Amino acid sequence: MKKLYTIMAVILAAAFILSACGGSPAPAKDLLSEVKARGTLVISTDPAYPPQSELKANPARTPGTKCTSDQKTLGELEGFDIDTAAAIAKGLGVEPCWVTPDWTLITAGNWAGRWDISVGSMTITPERAKALYFGQPYYTTPAAAFVYKTNTTYKTPADLSGKKIGVCGGCTYESFLNGSLVVPGVTINFTIKNATAKTYDTDSTALADLELGDGVRLDAVITAQPTGQAEINNGKPIKQLGDPLYIEYLGPAFDRNSMLDPHSLIAAVSQIIAGLHKDGTLSKLCMQWEGSDLAAAAATFDASQFGK
Repeated sequence: MKKLYTIMAVILAAAFILSACGGSPAPAKDLLSEVKARGTLVISTDPAYPPQSELKANPARTPGTKCTSDQKTLGELEGFDIDTAAAIAKGLGVEPCWVTPDWTLITAGNWAGRWDISVGSMTITPERAKALYFGQPYYTTPAAAFVYKTNTTYKTPADLSGKKIGVCGGCTYESFLNGSLVVPGVTINFTIKNATAKTYDTDSTALADLELGDGVRLDAVITAQPTGQAEINNGKPIKQLGDPLYIEYLGPAFDRNSMLDPHSLIAAVSQIIAGLHKDGTLSKLCMQWEGSDLAAAAATFDASQFGK
């Protein structure tokens, strides 16, 4: 028995020495360290939100990927958000991997470490900042109302007052309709009064109902102007109604209740995005996917108050 105790003491001492001398990796102290140690940045996105993000027509999983089997790889997705997230991951020196949770789960926070960051065209608002941190915005986008192509009843967005309008649940478009939306640095004119908001899982589903043209399900849909325009470009029977309703600043989001401190990751991502603004990468990606440069105006937005 004495010999056994001696052997156990030697083993414990060796373990202590290995731990102290780097024999086994120390646990990550913060989220950035965890991401770098893992070699992947796990990003949440909507796989049905073109031209920002969608599944490729012929998806092919990236060879030799570090992404887990339940995560999407760069070879399977495309869009402006996808390319932006990939550029962020490249700047961090890691591989991008995507998950596709419901939008309301993303905006609610308390992600429990299931993903590291949202790069999903999320508008920076004080309300969302209660649950999330935000980094430097990577672009802006106009919100616009769309109606069926042959509709002649509505001339301006104000004509939609009291009507049934489709929006994604938990999106800023829903807050716009109920008059509670606040976007930093933007003055919003709530031109549509007393409308009934019919919520959907995503904008694409709302647009699909509008495109039926029966006038029963929906009178209109509010969505990002590029999203509605993409539907028009694809031959869908809708049209934009009047001028955009307001402008949004969209940035990467992080969980305030993250199990690991996210602040070093927020700082690193914001620095990378600033560089992508400076070298013109984001403007070029906007022209490619959105048809216009929606990135330039976001370069001067001060998001520091939302990252601490």
